[in-house]
Amino acid sequence: MRITPVVLAALAAVTISCSPDSKTSAAPVEKVKAAPPADESRRFPKLNLMGTKVVDDQLLAKKFMPGGTLAHYKNGNVEYDMFIAKSSKAAYLLPDWSAALTNAKLVPSFGGYFGDDNGRPVFVFSKGSYIAGIVGLPEKDADAEARTLATRIE
Repeated sequence: MRITPVVLAALAAVTISCSPDSKTSAAPVEKVKAAPPADESRRFPKLNLMGTKVVDDQLLAKKFMPGGTLAHYKNGNVEYDMFIAKSSKAAYLLPDWSAALTNAKLVPSFGGYFGDDNGRPVFVFSKGSYIAGIVGLPEKDADAEARTLATRIE
């Protein structure tokens, strides 16, 4: 069997174009930045509210949390925070919270968790497409504040 020069040239071209030393390179991929989260300040109770802040990503420095809105409260010498974030995976974030909290316990009446995060008490729950919570209050007080917050979430 005789290989013609045309067949040899075609095989050489295919071999060269498939080699790893090929000078062609893909265009750099640009990361698309997600839109910043909506400011949900209107959902927080106004009594004792000191201010709010929109956090673009990793609310409360939790890698599993999306961005959201953080509210700071002061009642006498007691200071605490509330947070809310919209996520299509809100209910799926609760097990992550359970794992992140020390001494986490399920609060069946609320479907959320209460525990400690770096020495601060946290009460977290989901409602619809929102995940929300109270940071810095004992369970009984956090439960009451969470119920007020939950009524303000659509």
